[in-house]
Amino acid sequence: MSISRRRLLGTFGAGAGLTLTGGLTAACGSNTGRGSDGEGGRPLLAHWYHQYGEPGTEQAVKRYADAYRKADVQVQWRPGNYDQQTAAALLTASGPDVFEVNGPTLDQIRGRQVVDLTDLLSEAKDDFNPAVLAPKTHEGRIWAVPQVVDMQLLYYRKSMLEKAGVEPPRTLDALVDAAKELTTGDVKGLFLGNDGGPGVLGGTPLHAAGLELITTDGEVGFDDPAAARTLGKLHRLFADKSLLLGAPSDWSDPAAFTQGLTAMQWSGLWALPQVKKALGDDFGVLPFPEDGAHGGPAVPVGAYGAAVSARSGHREAAKEYVKWLWVERTEYQEDFALTYGFHIPARISLARRAAKLRAGAAGEAVGYATDHGHAEPLLWTPASKTAYQDALSRIIKSGASPERELRSVVRRTRAELRRVQKKR
Repeated sequence: MSISRRRLLGTFGAGAGLTLTGGLTAACGSNTGRGSDGEGGRPLLAHWYHQYGEPGTEQAVKRYADAYRKADVQVQWRPGNYDQQTAAALLTASGPDVFEVNGPTLDQIRGRQVVDLTDLLSEAKDDFNPAVLAPKTHEGRIWAVPQVVDMQLLYYRKSMLEKAGVEPPRTLDALVDAAKELTTGDVKGLFLGNDGGPGVLGGTPLHAAGLELITTDGEVGFDDPAAARTLGKLHRLFADKSLLLGAPSDWSDPAAFTQGLTAMQWSGLWALPQVKKALGDDFGVLPFPEDGAHGGPAVPVGAYGAAVSARSGHREAAKEYVKWLWVERTEYQEDFALTYGFHIPARISLARRAAKLRAGAAGEAVGYATDHGHAEPLLWTPASKTAYQDALSRIIKSGASPERELRSVVRRTRAELRRVQKKR
């Protein structure tokens, strides 16, 4: 199973709260080096990564590890269900010293399975994109160092919009109207994924309405009439038959857009080089458009981070290595983000100075992520997420009452918040 970084935004948070039904030994692997010494008595650190799909990534991270002089670092490339493997390994006496993680999850933080890394960012914290740093922060402490930023955005075909006399949509109402106007016999106006949007949009429309999934003080952030108003507008896209459904590949692949099956497509920054190669300058990019007087543009972002296992026999050495790689070695951070795929460095200063991200659509995208980025909050549990996505699907496809559907989701989310808060 070859997993690309683009999957992060499609499944962000899905690994939280996994129920482990299999044995732990098989999931954890062996030869971790934990508690052992490397050459010359140096610490021996095991560093786990999930299996990336972009060619050259594995060789790159091994090259970074080989360059480190204060410890011997063994990189392990982990195929299969990586989130489940690491969740299991953190509960045993074997596993990684340093590991890549979507979270960590709230249970891993509260269960003291990961090490507090706040001091690693004592001087650099303000330079990390706050949207992706927030879900890795709990009660003021930082539990993982973000590596790169992935983001989603709206691609539109300039020539198609110009021919139809349609302006690039800056509001949700304009997006709905544009999608209908751009739909012809051979072309659909908008592609939000083969399921019509609920799987990829998530809480983005709520952010566009000026709302949140979970507030900073741990309350439901979408118990507001504006939420129903905004989500109800998404059904118009389906009712108008403006959405492309059943495309040969799903939203993460720009093929439907580059092949002219749709005039607009929601996808990721990773798709930009393919779009540029296929269409030249005949495309533009936008954030998800705002809705309502209190709304604003919305850009979903996510980031894998580097964390340290609390069971590591070399915790201080592991922390020092993480700081070296993901805080100090900015040339490796830029290389990791932009040489193997197309992503944004987690450091704002790196994103601004990277040549590949300074001009054109890429430069605009970086600005959108910096100014309007939001990530799924730590308290947004898998149960809340599933309830919300199911409701969003019924609203979009079946025209279900947004008010009724959201009342149910609010109740479930409040119950989830009470549940996790009891574990303090």
